[in-house]
Amino acid sequence: MISLIQKFDSSILLYIKDNMHGPIMDKIMVISTYLGNGGIVWIMIIAALMISEKYRRIGFMALAALILSTILGDVVLKNVVKRIRPSATIASINLLIPKPLSYSFPSGHTTSSFAVAGVLARYLKNYAFEFFSLASLIAFSRLYLSVHYPTDILGGIVLGLICSGIIIFLFDKISCLNYIMTPNILKKE
Repeated sequence: MISLIQKFDSSILLYIKDNMHGPIMDKIMVISTYLGNGGIVWIMIIAALMISEKYRRIGFMALAALILSTILGDVVLKNVVKRIRPSATIASINLLIPKPLSYSFPSGHTTSSFAVAGVLARYLKNYAFEFFSLASLIAFSRLYLSVHYPTDILGGIVLGLICSGIIIFLFDKISCLNYIMTPNILKKE
């Protein structure tokens, strides 16, 4: 079964390499992947939200989702699964970026992108398409650049959305607790 998944994953990467690569796309994908390095684009969005009192809570939720996704994806799962990167198993791959040093599953760029996008899309619904488009672009860049297998990306999407769901659930529970614990005198207007 694992051999079949590996063959499927490799065939998709080779298809992308043989049919989609070109000078302009190479530059777009390198820039896209750099936006996801260390969650930098998401951290900039989070910082902008935290500046505004109106959106501060959403910023904290997005930050919590980013932290949770990093812990579960990069610290836990990568070191449990220990999947080798495509460049180590597919001889014809030439990397356009420095070879990542960590394991491959799940994609950290994808996990963090979908964790933050999931939170932002929930509370800033008018921009949901843009958030998920950015997350998808970053995820695809990891395939295009051959630093992840498709199943690494799929695993990152699922884990990222699970992380956003956990954070939304926890923050909603905290909000309910704060309301319940607020003295009645403060509830009256």
